[in-house]
Amino acid sequence: MGEPDDAAVWRLDKDRVLIATTDFFTPVVDDPYDYGAISAANSLSDIYAMGGTPFLALNIAAFPPNMPPEVSGEILRGGAEKAKEAGVVIAGGHTIQDQEPKYGLICLGFAHPDLIMTKSAANPGDALVITKPLGFGTTTTAIKDQKAKPEHIREVVIWMKRLNQKASEVAQSVGVKAATDITGYSLLGHAWEMAEQSKVGLNIHWDMIPFISSAKEYAKLFSFPGGAFDNKLYFGEHVQFPKSMTEEEIMLLFDPQTSGGLLFSVDCNQLDNLVIKAERMDQPIWVIGEVVEGDEIIVK
Repeated sequence: MGEPDDAAVWRLDKDRVLIATTDFFTPVVDDPYDYGAISAANSLSDIYAMGGTPFLALNIAAFPPNMPPEVSGEILRGGAEKAKEAGVVIAGGHTIQDQEPKYGLICLGFAHPDLIMTKSAANPGDALVITKPLGFGTTTTAIKDQKAKPEHIREVVIWMKRLNQKASEVAQSVGVKAATDITGYSLLGHAWEMAEQSKVGLNIHWDMIPFISSAKEYAKLFSFPGGAFDNKLYFGEHVQFPKSMTEEEIMLLFDPQTSGGLLFSVDCNQLDNLVIKAERMDQPIWVIGEVVEGDEIIVK
């Protein structure tokens, strides 16, 4: 597919394409089982973002030589159980030694060529939808800094462990063609990739964006990962902000997400249908803006 799309796509025949992707990262939470499950959900997300169904995965891991076996075992168990939830078989993998733990998956999935979702298919008039709240990066940074409250840790872990499987299925059921997942480049970074590839502009409404309960509290402490500042530096020139927005509010829109939700555009005529199907599948959705003619993102 296009260069900034979420995974590689190889056409097998007229009815099937193979989708391949990989992702791994260092721990974002203290519990090894949760870390493994979050990393697996994040790795599988690129398959879902392109409209595919994952079926096979390989572990990719780097563990310190002095790591207790029970810790590495819990990381792998977390990944294995999340893959099982997705209907995916983990058929082995590869592990090396490193001073800092790293874990993720190589993932393969199938899709029908006509149902592939890419970043280049958004059209003016479409509604802009996300499927998870924001604020994961600022909260996981607070965890690393030992400032996070237990209830906030529980909340962000639940969201990060959630698969994007239902979100993808709901999007496909109403004919969505333009989608991506919100991960390291933040909401605005991934939104810009979609806008640039689709040759459109985006209006995003600040008061319609959902955040986890801890996000604004830790944002006021400026508890952001380094990637948030890189995102603002790289993508900020493509975005207009109202003068009333504070610096921490702006930074929340550049906050890197680990295992974030999907971002997609949907024909406004399908919005009611989307809401109905999302409710039936217990899949949260939020309409946060619209696709317009233009070449920039405007936050309102």
